[in-house]
This record gives sequence, structure tokens and C-alpha cells, in this order.
Amino acid sequence: MDLAVVGAGPAGLAAAVTAAGLGLRVALLDAGERPGGQYYRHPAPGLGAVRPEALHHDWPAFATREAALRAHESAGRVTYLPAHHVWTVVPDQGAGPGRWILHAVAGHGPGERAAAVRARAVLLATGAHERQLPFPGWTLPGVIGAGGAQAMVKGGLVLPGKRVVVAGSGPLLLAVAGTLAAAGATVPAVVEAASYTAYAGHLPALLRNPGKLAEAGTFGGALLRHRVRLLSRQAVVEAHGGSRVEAVTVARLGRDWRPLPGTARRIPCDALAVGHGLVPQLELATGLGCATVRSPDGTVALDLDAGQRTSVPGIWSAGETGGIGGAGLALVEGEIAAHAVAGRPAPAPLARRRARLRAFARAMGAAHRPGPGWTDWLGEDDAVCRCEEVPAGRIRAAVRDLGARDARTVKLLTRAGMGWCQGRMCGPAVSALAGESLLSQDAAADRRPLSCPVPLRHLAELPPADG
Repeated sequence: MDLAVVGAGPAGLAAAVTAAGLGLRVALLDAGERPGGQYYRHPAPGLGAVRPEALHHDWPAFATREAALRAHESAGRVTYLPAHHVWTVVPDQGAGPGRWILHAVAGHGPGERAAAVRARAVLLATGAHERQLPFPGWTLPGVIGAGGAQAMVKGGLVLPGKRVVVAGSGPLLLAVAGTLAAAGATVPAVVEAASYTAYAGHLPALLRNPGKLAEAGTFGGALLRHRVRLLSRQAVVEAHGGSRVEAVTVARLGRDWRPLPGTARRIPCDALAVGHGLVPQLELATGLGCATVRSPDGTVALDLDAGQRTSVPGIWSAGETGGIGGAGLALVEGEIAAHAVAGRPAPAPLARRRARLRAFARAMGAAHRPGPGWTDWLGEDDAVCRCEEVPAGRIRAAVRDLGARDARTVKLLTRAGMGWCQGRMCGPAVSALAGESLLSQDAAADRRPLSCPVPLRHLAELPPADG
């Protein structure tokens, strides 16, 4: 293959169809059963949805590219490989320099098997996962991620509850609230920890993106129609319930995100959808040694050039891996990367649009970046690492009594981050409790040979040259 693309979300899908249109032979590998990624998640055919596009923003952008993918697949220009979990990318020793081999776990359950794809170039479009900041009661049934709530509606046509509070920080909250309300849920409030006045310092970026302002107006209109309250500079600091969440406590926040005394009040609900933005998913890239940079939202992203190249020759990336920016930016970056892989300059309008959208993404990230005071939400017995059941007090003791100064040391001392999710849920919280400065956190330092669970028999079957 000329190009192997990992991920069939907006960035990967755009890259694959563009590269095929430029004459490249493309393999498109994706962990999902259908193209679209998390953003364009749609119901399984067996659910009988007659209008899956009704719950999506800008569905035509996906539909036209999916049609192009099917056409290129029929013509033999694209090999589409769904249900392929790529767990590592390594140099192809048997094919000489400048070639790569991608190892994947293909399928599910009893039919699961090892798979490998060889290509001269690799484009990583692995997307992102939600950032969670723990609080008392966040492990109660009915407390789910904001993106998870949206996935339940889009992919399963079910609601997480009848009365759902949406909380956290970032523009995803508005979209989630609109989706839930349109699907029939009552949304008592959207609780936004940041202040929208923070955008005032980024006026040029806002004015260069009138489409984003119109989109915000659409979300605002949806909240008004469904009588959803928008509470800014407030946060859910505790969830209450027995066998399921029954109410949440909301408090006003100071500028550093510390709860202000005397401002707490309860809101009844039977579900809470909460998330504080997204974190780029970089395991494959950092395993290859790709350089990273710090984004305005406090997350680590890949350091990419104008052609979407990483610091490792032959490896490109597009979408959220280069910094959280949304589906529109991901589509543009995927097309630019495809041109670069094909050895062609990207059309000037694409480059200009990327610059506009990336400027807006930086403004958005800075506006919703969590403040350091959120750790005051946590008591000593409140769980931080759910997989290994590590409470905040144990992490604080590792810092205070055992000299831990970074998340990796805390992990070794407490097991926080050693569970099934491998720190995806608790990583940002552990780093904050360890007192890591943003400049000292480095995703590349935590290089892993496996980016997802792999059966030992797959490793045993590898030829020596690939081991």
C-alpha cells in the first residue's frame, strides 16, 4: 500500500478518499464497525433508524465522503478494514527503509485474529477521548461522560435518563444538551465551569470564523426552545444517590475553579452527563517517538508541520491528535495530509481554512482550560482511579510522604492508571494531584509498545523480524 490510514473518523475518512482520488493505494483501518468515528456515530442497521442524520451536525460532509469511500473501495483504490484495532506501528525490516508495518487485532470474540498491513506511509487519525475531572459521587450509576451520553443517543437510540444534567466545560456540552433535549430528555441545566467572557480576549479568531458564531447561535436557540438553563462559571461538585444518581450539587467557582463557600445548591436528576473537553489519543504516535507540544487547553498534542507531518519521517497525522479542534478542522487537515503524502501542495483555500479553524480551536482551548482549584472538589476518600480503586488521599500521601512529583511515580506507588483504561480516565486528575506543571508533563516520555489489549498468542505468532 502507498498509505495506511488509522482511524475512519472525519480526519481519516477525508484523508483516505482524498489520497485515493490523487492516485494512491490506500488501506483504511478502523476499530469501529462502520466509518464515521465518534463524531459521525450512527445506529446499527438492525435498529431500523429511518433518519440517522437527524441527530448529527453537518451530516452531508460525512455522507459525501462515505459515498466516495465506497466508490474507491469498489474500484480497488481503497481497502477498508473495519474492526481493526491497530496496536503498534513499526518499521518494516524486510522491505527496506521508509516502509512500515501496522499490527492489528481484527474482529471480536471467538473470531478475533491477528492482522498486519504494510505501507510506505502512515497517517494517524486516532481522534481523542474525554477528559474527566473526578468529584464525590462520580462513580454512581447514571453518571456518564458527556460524549458517552451523545453516543448512546446517536448509536443506540436510547437516553441515559429522563432528567439529565449536562456539566463540565467546553462547547461539546451545548451539543450534547441539544441532542438529549431533541431526543426527548428533560435537561434541567447545562453547568459550564468556564466563563464565556473568556472568548473576549480572542476576538480576531472569532471574527474570522463566522460559521462558528452561527453554530453557537444554533445551539443557544436549541437551549431556549427546550427551556434549558445555562449556568456558567459553575460546576457539579458532588453527585448524590443510592443505587443511582438522584441529584447533584452545583456550586459557583472562583477564577481558579475553587468552589465558593455558600453557593452550593442541589438539582434533582436521574442522570448526569459530564466531561471537561477532550484529550488527543496519542499512544501509537508516542510509541513511534513523535514529538509533542502543549496545547492551550492544557493537553499534549503532536507537533506537526504545514503538511501534517510528524517529527518521524513517513508518519503523518490529522484531526484531534494535533490539538482538539472539531470535525470541520479534522476534515480539512485530513485532505491537506493526503496531498502531502502524495507529494503535492495543498490547495491554498484548504491551508487558509485550516489556519482560521486552528486559531478558533486555540481560543476555545484557552477559554475552557481547567483551573488548578478543581482538586478542592475531592475529599480524601473520593475515587480518582476507578479501575484500581485508588482514592485521592492515597495519591496525596504519595506526593506528601513518599516524594512523588509526577504521574508516573504516583502510578508506581499507588497503581493509579494501571487498570483497564490505562489512565485514559484518571490520567489528567493524577497529574494535577501530583503537582505536575504543564511544562513538565510529556506524553512522549510514557511510550508504550502496545496501544490496546493484545492476546499473547498474537505476540507469539510474530516473525522474529517484527518482534
